[in-house]
Amino acid sequence: MYPFIRMVWQVWKYRKAAPLSVFGTHVSRHVCLPWDIDMWMELNNGRTLTLYDLGRIPMAYRVGLVEVLRRKRWGLTMAGASVRYRRRVRAFETVEMRSRLAYWDARFFYIEQSMWKKSGDCANHIVYRSAVTGKDGIVPPAEVMGELGVEAAAPPAPEWVAAWIEADNVRPWPPMQD
Repeated sequence: MYPFIRMVWQVWKYRKAAPLSVFGTHVSRHVCLPWDIDMWMELNNGRTLTLYDLGRIPMAYRVGLVEVLRRKRWGLTMAGASVRYRRRVRAFETVEMRSRLAYWDARFFYIEQSMWKKSGDCANHIVYRSAVTGKDGIVPPAEVMGELGVEAAAPPAPEWVAAWIEADNVRPWPPMQD
């Protein structure tokens, strides 16, 4: 089940946090609860993706995106993700989550998130391809940035993000069927 109560808690917790620049990093802390673990007694890989929502949505509030989405009647969707798992997160462990906008192009925003253990080790890391949608389809990120009052051009794509974008561009769609 989706962690609605935890989401409400995170939004409420950061409701009075200082506004965040679109280039800033939202930092939050989260506990791996018993219903987040799998049969190997560690944070379930699918639940990891759900927990990343708990960092992204408060970040969107802090940069002013949620207000823009409501005012313009736009939506927000995920269009892809690449995740790397490196360290186990066990029940009742606390992780620090870092969420930031890494890059945008003519169609998509690329959001980078990571979970860090108290030891200083990165447990996992993800990059999401996200789109703002309107009644006519995808809203260009430049238009979204204009609504946020950001006149800056997109930063250069980090090399690893550019490589992922290129790799995903050659991936067949729809996937091959046997």
